[in-house]
Amino acid sequence: MSSGRKSGLGLPGAAMTRREWLMMMGAGTAAALVPGAVLAQGAPRRGGTLRVSAFANPSSLDPATGGAGSDHTFLWTIYDTLVEWDYETLEPRPGMAQWKYPDPTTMVLTISPGILFHDGTACDAEAVKFNLDRGREDQRSNIKADLSSVDSVAVTGPLEVTVKLKRPDSALPAILSDRAGMMVSPTAVGKLGNEHDRKGVGAGPWKLVGWADNQSISVVRHDKYWRDDRGFVDGIEFSIMTERATGLRSVVAGQNDLAYQLPPRLKPLIDRSNDVELITGPTLYCRQIYLNLSRGPLADVRVRRAMNFAIDREAFVKVAQSGYGEPAHMNLPSSHWAYDPEVAKLYPHDPDKARALLAEAGFKDGFDLTIGGYTDADSVRRGEILMDQLGKVGVRLKFTNGTVAEISAQYFGKEKKFDALVSAWTGRPDPAMSYGLMYGKDAYFNAGRVEVSAELTELLAKSRESEDMAVRKEVLSRLQRIVMEQAMVLPVAFDAEMTVVRKTVKGYRPNLIGKPKYEFVSLAQ
Repeated sequence: MSSGRKSGLGLPGAAMTRREWLMMMGAGTAAALVPGAVLAQGAPRRGGTLRVSAFANPSSLDPATGGAGSDHTFLWTIYDTLVEWDYETLEPRPGMAQWKYPDPTTMVLTISPGILFHDGTACDAEAVKFNLDRGREDQRSNIKADLSSVDSVAVTGPLEVTVKLKRPDSALPAILSDRAGMMVSPTAVGKLGNEHDRKGVGAGPWKLVGWADNQSISVVRHDKYWRDDRGFVDGIEFSIMTERATGLRSVVAGQNDLAYQLPPRLKPLIDRSNDVELITGPTLYCRQIYLNLSRGPLADVRVRRAMNFAIDREAFVKVAQSGYGEPAHMNLPSSHWAYDPEVAKLYPHDPDKARALLAEAGFKDGFDLTIGGYTDADSVRRGEILMDQLGKVGVRLKFTNGTVAEISAQYFGKEKKFDALVSAWTGRPDPAMSYGLMYGKDAYFNAGRVEVSAELTELLAKSRESEDMAVRKEVLSRLQRIVMEQAMVLPVAFDAEMTVVRKTVKGYRPNLIGKPKYEFVSLAQ
């Protein structure tokens, strides 16, 4: 893997080199894995149906209205993006469009010719303008924060869109590689309205043919797909299996071909099977407790700081993740180019300090905290560990568990049902995106819609202004410090990607986001 930055098209991502990854994992363990590797293969074979065990039902199959990070693995099959990212570095590269900045507050997108949505609608400049305006302005859009720097979008040619910015935004190419850059058919949205959530129409390699809630999702090849260098399988069948162990067993048994985001505790089962391969590597996937800063005791920064001091992150990685991964002291791992080691020192495990802060805040006897969690065994286990650690300083967690889509919607949506949520931040191609989406005042993932300081708001904008890496790193370091000094989140641990495929699966490539893409996957005869 490369962790460097190429000149020209955009912003860097973050990556741990293969050598660093091997060292981190340890020689004995790493030798048993296939770190960051593409499986040996010949020329890709077209045909066949890839069968995938997926652990979560989507919140929506419309990229603008969904609210769960686990949606991406489905969305990427249906939708292409204006910009793509390199699997290993997350560096932006041309997708459906190329881009340039004639001046710091103007972006010009040139769309590739001949792109058709699944319903036959052309993906031209009008369609791109429709999508960008919808993302910025639609009442139901959850990606408004992504496009907050956009002032106007104009069609300036049949395949050209000019985006005027309120301020310079060097993160915009990376943003357009995520949900904001997933193009939906304007015709389909016009016909279906809110039903587009369940019947999404894009221009990706495959088109949606069926979604049975909490059971399955099916996509088949888009025959008029504009590229011929990807999208090799005829279709993909997703089986929703919330228990990761069940998903793994389905691959070992030959019922499915691939299971992803597996917990390390299942490695012994993987090792006993001769018919599967384990692929792993570093990710930005951060296990954390989201905090609603507008509710009860959590409105007091001393309480939030106490909770951060109460967490033994090293013990969590050892027990909950079998030693795989990395303790999280902020929303970026130590391998990331914008990581600040000084911020990482803010919250060593110190239960006595936690108790003192709680007493100072008026909670000498502790308090109850309502918290959302998920029903799968690994989520329950993580919740139990955190309940034990926080309970030792007097923070008593009262869990409500459900599916990822249900609990996430109840926490982040209008209901605001819980004080906190045990979940994950699944990472974004640029760190400015992550910080904006989680901590911006009106951001969907800031459940309390709290602005902790005007400086943070200013830095969120500033983090996207410059293309100079030294300048960006300094701004992001200040952002990280404010977020953690204000204890806006309780980061716990970064996952290692663990994906298992049957040996008939060729071309699967892990990525730093830690969520599967299937564009280069093929099946052996």
